[in-house]
Amino acid sequence: MNPTERFQYKKVEGITALSASIQDFTYKKHSHQEYSFGVTLRGIQRFTMDGSLQLSHAGGVMMFNPEQAHDGMANGKEGLDYVMLYIDPQMLNEAAGQKDWIYFSSPVVYDSALQRKILELSQVTVHGGDEALRTERLLSLADHLTGAELVVPHLQDPRLISAAKEMLHTDLAGVVKLDEISQELNLSKFQFIRMFKAQTGISPYQYFLNRKIEYAKQLIEQKKDVYTAVAECGFVDLTHLNKHFKSVYGITAFEYMNVLS
Repeated sequence: MNPTERFQYKKVEGITALSASIQDFTYKKHSHQEYSFGVTLRGIQRFTMDGSLQLSHAGGVMMFNPEQAHDGMANGKEGLDYVMLYIDPQMLNEAAGQKDWIYFSSPVVYDSALQRKILELSQVTVHGGDEALRTERLLSLADHLTGAELVVPHLQDPRLISAAKEMLHTDLAGVVKLDEISQELNLSKFQFIRMFKAQTGISPYQYFLNRKIEYAKQLIEQKKDVYTAVAECGFVDLTHLNKHFKSVYGITAFEYMNVLS
């Protein structure tokens, strides 16, 4: 790994904390199934989301909804330090006391109290604080998110997009079956690709690849074995998985397995 790039992960019961320092590294466009909250500590985080360029300066809080496609990089040669939290959607919604998924419309906000709550939850996750303290800090974060008028009504996926996602999820060890999916939706494959990208910000292939990578990550967490992830997610070999895994998580699948040990 480039010595100027550092990625440290810790996962505890539905919450993953990331502490990162990057200079030249660029995340490819991707999305996560969790809610993602980040704090820029030093430098400027540059990313595109929903077709718009966003900048998070030091002290900025970044908020990504589940499956919201984005990329990311340092804006400038000085590099970037930041912290991210990835939180299971069901867990966050339960903590927020919401029946339906909550949705955030502002990708970057400057809110010192929100920043502090994210950093406090990150700290207790990374350092293995007890479950009661972690739960209290998650509740405090959820209360602030819903009480600070950051939440807007959740827009459900159009029916065709929901159906397409379900079909893309059915065989993560295989390949994208564009002809079968488009025929099922009564669209040409070109119409399907355009519609899917317009609604999600990402192509069906990239969405499918992201889900394969996330499934590989889950398998590594459960099995502590990268080769099981290679086989069950349909990657050619470990090099193939490592390449795609690093483009989303900053480290290879093998390095991630070692982080968990």
